[in-house]
Amino acid sequence: MTGGEEGSLKFPSEAWFARFVEELNKNRDYEESAKKWEGDFLFIVNTGPELEKEAVCYMDLHHGKCREWALLPDRNARKAEYIVEGPYQSWRSLIMGELEPMRAIMGRKLKLTGSMMKVMRNVNATSELAKNCRKVPTAFL
Repeated sequence: MTGGEEGSLKFPSEAWFARFVEELNKNRDYEESAKKWEGDFLFIVNTGPELEKEAVCYMDLHHGKCREWALLPDRNARKAEYIVEGPYQSWRSLIMGELEPMRAIMGRKLKLTGSMMKVMRNVNATSELAKNCRKVPTAFL
């Protein structure tokens, strides 16, 4: 459900992340795959030709649900166990389903800060988290 159709939400807006979390919290596949996961994230979309200011979203993911989230003013506004960051185009490819999250990290299209071992033990949850992006009608800049 991406590509800019009517009713689409601009990525990386607050409305886009709100819808992402709404979809995530009712996503049974994610809930099942992440039932043992505990950890919070900063998802950072770096500045570039598409964005003048980086977008930073905090999410507290706990046993298949997002307990809390916020779009932050900057990367220093809150600490998290994990940081995933990269350029707008990498995030766009991930949302469109053209890029798998682990390939993005291994190929250095997205940078992960935090325990790679814990993420590798939960690779299905990581994949389902990325697939959830496609449930949000998305308009790209």
